[in-house]
Amino acid sequence: MKSPEQAALLKYENGRLLDYTPAAIEQNDGPEDLGDVLADTYPGIEIFTTRPDTLYGASFIALSPDHPLTKSLADDDKNRPIIEPKLQDFLAECAKIGTTEEAIATAPKLGFDTKLRVKHPFDESITLPVWVANFVLMGYGTGAIFGCPAHDQRDLDFARKYDLDVTPVVLPEGESAVTYAIKTDAYTGEGQLINSDFLNGLNKTEGITAAIAKIQEMGLGQGVTQYRLRDWGVSRQRYWGCPIPVIKCEACGPQPVPEDQLPVELPYDHIDLTIPGNPLDRHPTFRTGTDDNPVTCPKCGERAERETDTLDTFADSSWYFARFAGGNTDDKPFDKAAASAWLPVDQYVGGVEHAVLHLLYARFFTKGLRDCGLLDLPSGEPFAGLFTQGMVTHAVFTDSDGNYVMPSEIVEDGNQLLHIETKKIVTQGDVIKMSKSKKNVVDPDDIIQGYGADVARWFVLSDSPPERDVEWTESGVIGAWRFSKKVWALVEDLGDGLSPLTVARDATGAALDLRKFAHKALDKITAGIDAFRFNTSVAQIYELTNALAKYKADDAAKREALGILIRTIAPFMPHLAEECWAQLGEETLCYHAPWPKADPKLLVDDEVTMPIQVNGKKRSELTVAADLPKDDVQELALSDEAVQKFIGDGTVRKVIVVPSRIVNIVVS
Repeated sequence: MKSPEQAALLKYENGRLLDYTPAAIEQNDGPEDLGDVLADTYPGIEIFTTRPDTLYGASFIALSPDHPLTKSLADDDKNRPIIEPKLQDFLAECAKIGTTEEAIATAPKLGFDTKLRVKHPFDESITLPVWVANFVLMGYGTGAIFGCPAHDQRDLDFARKYDLDVTPVVLPEGESAVTYAIKTDAYTGEGQLINSDFLNGLNKTEGITAAIAKIQEMGLGQGVTQYRLRDWGVSRQRYWGCPIPVIKCEACGPQPVPEDQLPVELPYDHIDLTIPGNPLDRHPTFRTGTDDNPVTCPKCGERAERETDTLDTFADSSWYFARFAGGNTDDKPFDKAAASAWLPVDQYVGGVEHAVLHLLYARFFTKGLRDCGLLDLPSGEPFAGLFTQGMVTHAVFTDSDGNYVMPSEIVEDGNQLLHIETKKIVTQGDVIKMSKSKKNVVDPDDIIQGYGADVARWFVLSDSPPERDVEWTESGVIGAWRFSKKVWALVEDLGDGLSPLTVARDATGAALDLRKFAHKALDKITAGIDAFRFNTSVAQIYELTNALAKYKADDAAKREALGILIRTIAPFMPHLAEECWAQLGEETLCYHAPWPKADPKLLVDDEVTMPIQVNGKKRSELTVAADLPKDDVQELALSDEAVQKFIGDGTVRKVIVVPSRIVNIVVS
């Protein structure tokens, strides 16, 4: 390696490792002497985490199926007590799923309760259950993690599935610690730590530093840097891919192709991909050349053979962004000045398998290009931002013989599913990543012919956050199609009139209310798109559409709101947006229209509705002027009839007024 930085990159990710050893393993229920037996061998469980600041949000410990403790629990040696024979069955099920990161990412999250508990490192009065989970990799960290469901979606899904505690410890800006709760989505953003004892009030960076310092002070662990990278086997026995520029000589061994003979190009003749095997091995001239122009060894000049393996396509895509940025040059890979000026790439979007493979290799290639003087990129980092999207999933179907059946080959017959051709009963299985081998795929052509590309795109973007998987359902697609019809109905009968670029500055009454609603929606739609939270943008578009459907007048306010709606659906449903734009009389494309800007004055509420809580439970609501002083809000809250009922003969100990947000009354 050319530098320590490059060598470190080969070991992969800069993260923090926190190894902490909780107090002795305790027994919840199971064999009577199990806790004592395990305590002799396992005084605690070493945990790997990059987020020690969220330790107070831990609700379970998860072991890898290959963890030594897991294997001990599953050992059926008669001299050693075991948790349950069912653990062996669970581990066998995990083995069927596979142990690669890609297989685990797409598989259902499975867990097994060992009935053991461990003490929390910061508070021994807190004990956490120990589970074995199929999504924990033995090769990552220590093969054991703590689950923090409130702030990790995978952990949250697992906790909801097995009814485990969910305690938020990171409070988003603008939320109240009294009322904040996690529902279906884990919060993974920034915020202040709560419910965390000595960490309360710190931000993420401060919390990580303080948590590690405390752990080290207690002698239970330490903060370190952890790296990892698997070897990359780059050769492929297939036609598609960059030929490996190596010549094999019996006398001299493998030799690199001379630079003046690069690049080695794939042949386009005599290629038959219907025959098994690598077509380059069968090609009449690629491997050995011809009698007049044979392949020879660059070193000794004797006849030799060209390597017929091709490179993994990741080898090309690990640097092609520099080629895109650096021009189409014939004498070199790319123009150094142009590529250096454009890089790094602003945004990298890819699946989870890219985040741990391609992203890593691309970073390594880029640092190599920099160190070789081909790129002027001091950081050596090719990408400025990373976003990993989820996958589209679908249920798996099998017939009575165990054969996979495509969804398009199935028909409902009363309470059962039948194969259209064979009439065999079909069983619906798990919802997993779409796979051609399991035939749980939906043909995009069928969707586009039936509903259009806009509808398909809208469904995928609207159903869930883009980093999560989305289940493809017929009912979901139909819902998206109905929405497109609803949008079209808003403009179909309007025709020419005021431009959708109109600004209704003189609006009053209901028209002003519509303008406020539209601009508030616009503000949230724009924020959602910027943050890759497309589903939240879609939710606001639904709300704006409903508001427009209720507004019957065809005036400047409606035209302005329609203009906002059409332009904000354009990134999601461009064909529908263009049709609507033209229907309203515009002669240029909606694509060329400026993105609307929310008027800050219309985002401010004159009145706000605040919930009133008594001892943590909502008892009433209060609608007041947004700028009403705290003392006046408190007086109105205490005089509320419903609140008075719950105060009764008690004594009001404290009243907390969070302006425009909430009123909390503490009564004893």
